[in-house]
Amino acid sequence: MGDGALSVWERSSTTRVVPPARPRKLAKVPFAELADGRLQGVVSSGSDIGRVYVSSVEAGTYAFACSTNNNRPCGGARGGFCNHIRALVDESVLQYGVERVARYLKVEVTGEDPDGHTVFSAMFDTRPAQGDRAAAAQVFSRFLRHLAYLELAPATAALPEMQWFPTTRAVA
Repeated sequence: MGDGALSVWERSSTTRVVPPARPRKLAKVPFAELADGRLQGVVSSGSDIGRVYVSSVEAGTYAFACSTNNNRPCGGARGGFCNHIRALVDESVLQYGVERVARYLKVEVTGEDPDGHTVFSAMFDTRPAQGDRAAAAQVFSRFLRHLAYLELAPATAALPEMQWFPTTRAVA
């Protein structure tokens, strides 16, 4: 079915998906996003298959937070970035590109070929403070929502929860 079979509204109501800068492995960092003034996401535990960490770095200040999915603090994030945050930065650079991540986080990257390590080092050198873990629940909830969409059978019908706007003939 080509574009000719779709109405103008159907063609214009889709969200443009930006392809990843490079392919990445989803096993270590299954969810990463640039949202709410932070780089935030879910990082798998290296030691326990049933545990994940919700990590975030605030744009500009680089205040960081890392905790488990049941809101226990990360043991490695005491006084500095932990390995979960390092993995989140590296995978985000693969997904979004180094320029976009650096611009969003307000990181000055230098060198000929900057990468995730360059972004991480620039933030680490500022000795950022530990931030608030309050947003972890929202990030984890969005991650679970994304997982729920993966379990749906492929279909062309609209999802009720994705219909944010009423039809054009609706009366308020």
